Amino acid sequence: MNRNLADPVRRITANLPKKLLEGALETTKTGVTETLIEGLRLVKRRRAYEKGMSLKGKLKLHIDLDQARERTHR
Repeated sequence: MNRNLADPVRRITANLPKKLLEGALETTKTGVTETLIEGLRLVKRRRAYEKGMSLKGKLKLHIDLDQARERTHR
């Protein structure tokens, strides 16, 4: 279990579809808590990705990739 003990914990009761939970537990090969934490992180990551993709084409960026990558021309 890789939880930061400094993070506050909220105990919950949830009614979950049995087959969905069993499939997730089998996939992650961890316990219920760890599986739910991984799922919540994936939801958060997906929302951030969707938000970033919604900006596609809306930002005018002028970036010199060689300079950003700290490359010099030979």
